[in-house]
Amino acid sequence: MSYTLIISEKPSAAKKIAQALSDDKLQEIDKYGVNCYRFKRDGKEIVVVPAVGHLFVLTEKKSGIEWTYPVFDVEWKPIFEVNKNNTWSEKYFKNIQALAKDADQFISATDYDTEGSVIAANILKFICKKSDGKRMKFSTLTKEDLVAAYEEASDHLDFPQVEAGLARHHLDFFWGINISRALTLALKSTGGYETLSTGRVQGPTLELMENREEEIESFKPETFWQIKLTVLKDKQSITALHKSDKFWKKDEAEKVFITCKGKPAVVESVTKKQTKQSPPFPFDLTTLQREAYTNFGFSPKQTLDLAQALYEQALISYPRTSSQKLSEKLGFKSIITKLAKNRNFTHLCEIVLKGKLKPNEGPKTDPAHPAIYPTGDKPENLTTQQLKLYDIIVKRFLACFGEPAIRETVSLVIDVNKEIFLASGSRTVEANWIDLYKPYAKFKEQVLPEIKQGEKLAIKELKMLEDQTKPPERYTQASILKKMESMNLGTKGTRAQILQTLYDRNYIKEKSIIVTNLGKSIIHALKKYSPEIISIQLTEKFEKDMEEIQEGKKQKEVIIKEAKDTLGKTLLDFRKNEKSIGQELIKGVRYMMEEASTVGTCQCGGSLVIRTSKAKKRFIGCTGYPKCTQTFSLPHQGTLKMLTETCKKCGLKIVSVKTFKKRPWKLCVRDGFVNKIVGSKKEEE
Repeated sequence: MSYTLIISEKPSAAKKIAQALSDDKLQEIDKYGVNCYRFKRDGKEIVVVPAVGHLFVLTEKKSGIEWTYPVFDVEWKPIFEVNKNNTWSEKYFKNIQALAKDADQFISATDYDTEGSVIAANILKFICKKSDGKRMKFSTLTKEDLVAAYEEASDHLDFPQVEAGLARHHLDFFWGINISRALTLALKSTGGYETLSTGRVQGPTLELMENREEEIESFKPETFWQIKLTVLKDKQSITALHKSDKFWKKDEAEKVFITCKGKPAVVESVTKKQTKQSPPFPFDLTTLQREAYTNFGFSPKQTLDLAQALYEQALISYPRTSSQKLSEKLGFKSIITKLAKNRNFTHLCEIVLKGKLKPNEGPKTDPAHPAIYPTGDKPENLTTQQLKLYDIIVKRFLACFGEPAIRETVSLVIDVNKEIFLASGSRTVEANWIDLYKPYAKFKEQVLPEIKQGEKLAIKELKMLEDQTKPPERYTQASILKKMESMNLGTKGTRAQILQTLYDRNYIKEKSIIVTNLGKSIIHALKKYSPEIISIQLTEKFEKDMEEIQEGKKQKEVIIKEAKDTLGKTLLDFRKNEKSIGQELIKGVRYMMEEASTVGTCQCGGSLVIRTSKAKKRFIGCTGYPKCTQTFSLPHQGTLKMLTETCKKCGLKIVSVKTFKKRPWKLCVRDGFVNKIVGSKKEEE
């Protein structure tokens, strides 16, 4: 008997879709170890089958033994044929292949974005041998949304979105494989054998961070002076600064200081001003990632993974959105009424339900999805981290409906012997939406006592302070995300992974991001000999092109050809300078290898590094050998990795030891065991 085959992106989504659409009891089918679901709806047989993300990847058509570039002759192949680590995806491929034979109608129910659209289009084309199908569009996995998406499914695939996604895959593959091969072969030409890689967006993003590194390194601090006045009112200290703020000449500051010393302080004026503080906008993905980093320390990728898990449990809407808009069609009252059943939000929901239920929307839009919002479904068995993210999403959603907060600022002008000092305070007069977004709404509360014009204030202290200007701050994961978004580098769904990849490849490190010597060597080499590869303007231009493909304004084939031409010319220039580029790269690779094997400084001043004896035994030795014979033992088995953590006793780096099928443990080479288990995932990373 024929049936409709609905293709979902993941097993968890397949189950949700089947449960939502089934009129009767679900029949669970197990083929090749994959669960799919058969049921009836309105008398029609339906089978829901899962993919597991991308089942196909682009690969080189004619892959030889020798690496070469440029590579532009590519094809889509099953991922299990290309990558041995993905052989488990073959059962999903075979399952869809078997079920497609008796299907008379096909529906794409993958995530409604470019990646989801490409996943479904490739499955239909290469497995089901179909060029088209119907398309379900939904932003949550709730029963109501899924039923509506099925009943209102479009008759055709979302081809503009498919074409944009295919173009992105081609461009990313071209840049990734060609630049990675070019870098690796350049390094090899100088005797280095490290595999180096970069991508279409990774390179420009790394350059942004390296530019900041250069600003910090080249920064020359300037000395300045400030005159700080501390006065007392009702036993409360009030700090004021001279109106000039910074004095760049010491004698000028000294002159003001002498003029004011021992003189009375008189309040020349008191100005009070009340302002309205609008509620926050609903979360788009980038803003959620930044808020989660600020409040919980979650990395952007961690936040996306947690949000995806909440989405798959039908607790929030689709997280990969750039929208700050919420439509009335979502049914605000219904959602908030359901949220009120959760005692953590009952009181907040009661406050919101008394209002107009009109959210404060931001300017950003997304053609596919609204801003992130909670569905109101009851959360069950969430992890601690999932609960934290769910809490901030719910409270942000509720805060959007709040009344503006009223904030008051008080500005004081204080006269000391005709020298003017300025002080200010601020407080919340009416909290309104701030109460809905606690503890995530952060405002400085500095309440000043009641002070009148003409009042004399007791001087507690008058100081002349010397300080220096500070270099620009390093990027954090939150601030670089914001910068990438403003420069149109990557998409809302790819930026987190791009950032994580730069960490994984040892191009950047630390929370306050530092570009490693390896990362610097890559950027310096490319900036000097092949700047087009890391051109922010070029990357931004292609991002705009892909947006226009999605809008139906440009053709995929035209953009792909343009990308080939541009990259082809760039690679010709690269090849001419291959040896010089390799010489730049080898410096960073050698430093990386040295750093990865160094545990610290020896008492003699040399470096303590991992060595291997003639008997193939590992140990820690000093680079000052033979003058210095300091050594420490190391385990003979297991993979060793230097952690950023240092021993509290001796200051040497802690070594992580990972043996087969066992969790890592930590070792101080001087003092022995530090901890049986490596405590946190962060340390292991």
